[in-house]
Amino acid sequence: MKIQSDLTPARIIEYLDRYIIGQDKAKRAVAIALRNRLRRRVLPPEVSHEIMPKNILMVGPTGVGKTEIARRLATLSNAPFVKVEATKFTEVGYVGRDVETIIRDLTEFAVSMVKKKMLASVQAPALEKAEQRLLDAMLPRPEKKFSMPDLMKAFTNRNNNFNLQDDEEFDEEINEPEQPKIQESDSKTRAKLLEMLRNGKLNSRDVEIDVNDTNNTIPIFGTPGMDIMGINLTEMLGGIMPKKTKKRSMKVHEALKLLQQEEAEKLIDTEAMTKEALDIAQEEGIVFLDEIDKVVVKNGSSHGPDVSREGVQRDLLPIVEGSVVQTRYGPVKTDHILFIAAGAFSGVKPSDLIPELQGRFPIRVELEPLSAEHLQQILTEPENSLIKQYKALISTEGTDLNFTDEATAEIAKLAHKMNSEMEDIGARRLHTMMEQLLEEISFNVSDMNVDKIEITPEMVHEKLNGLVENRDIRRYLL
Repeated sequence: MKIQSDLTPARIIEYLDRYIIGQDKAKRAVAIALRNRLRRRVLPPEVSHEIMPKNILMVGPTGVGKTEIARRLATLSNAPFVKVEATKFTEVGYVGRDVETIIRDLTEFAVSMVKKKMLASVQAPALEKAEQRLLDAMLPRPEKKFSMPDLMKAFTNRNNNFNLQDDEEFDEEINEPEQPKIQESDSKTRAKLLEMLRNGKLNSRDVEIDVNDTNNTIPIFGTPGMDIMGINLTEMLGGIMPKKTKKRSMKVHEALKLLQQEEAEKLIDTEAMTKEALDIAQEEGIVFLDEIDKVVVKNGSSHGPDVSREGVQRDLLPIVEGSVVQTRYGPVKTDHILFIAAGAFSGVKPSDLIPELQGRFPIRVELEPLSAEHLQQILTEPENSLIKQYKALISTEGTDLNFTDEATAEIAKLAHKMNSEMEDIGARRLHTMMEQLLEEISFNVSDMNVDKIEITPEMVHEKLNGLVENRDIRRYLL
């Protein structure tokens, strides 16, 4: 069977190029990994079960695009994605998070994705139900009430003889026929109100409605591995305990939106949602393990504060190689989840990882430090580039902010110089430099009343030379 998706490796790299400059080796590796997942999904079950994902280890300094590559890959494939830092986890018995919470977080993300999709598919019927609930609140239906004389009259007509036939006649006497004229009038009023509601003529009117009180979840504290499980009283007790409601007063358009959301929730098949979420978490989930080098012990040493680092690697091993993790939605198998690990490995080497964990990351790619040319491209070319962001911000004041090519080249040159003389933090250096460069403009532009501001190389030198040359200042600024 041939893959129907047009998400080829070339298309994947083309998409990544819109947001990430350079790093062709890393892009190629993740593109192949993603395509292989699509290939596996169309194979027969007996074959696809045996094909394991080829996990990736990215090695490179901070700020060169490791996290962005993984995040954009997940966005492109519409897959559940979580980013975690390995330093948050410790060996069992020490203070810190249990590694199984990684999979629980991934499952929660998958459930959220599926729920959002299902909610979007039931908005039309949910809106109709919400409109009727809102009309009920604005125009309550008349209730039939009986007075004591009516009841006494019914009883005296029975001559105190009660049998099955008498009971049926008694019911007929109590439930008097509804008056057609009242029903017809009520129906016309509701139809008129519904038309006004749909035309937005009632939006500014206040209405009091009954809404569900969802504040009935009890979290569990102190139990290892159960930190996000929680107990929902409504789910636990089912129909035994009625749902609690509370009255809220708000504008009609706000009430309609809230009621539509409630009705949409009722229309979702929870069982089908959970089943689909577990499936995509197991088959399409992506976990990005950042700072993996921080749990590596140099030369196998395990003295002092490093005592639990190797333990974290041992705890990660069964999750990466394939195991079953219990979540609040059911068991999740990690066999086919794609793991992408990343680290700078400045003080240690990938070979310092425990051998078992090394074997679970067969694809290793080295990301290159960013040159001045790369930094200039990062400033201008990506769809979410810093230049475009600042231009959009300043445009809200009615001012057009422009950067000459020479100015962006000078910013990149100074950023590269600082990276080479200090800690190399990659593209993150540009954030500090842009803030320093545009600080005065951002502060004064609201009162300047000018149509256009152009950033020139001379302005860049004036604003940034002091930062670059003054070593005392650089101790406190990135």
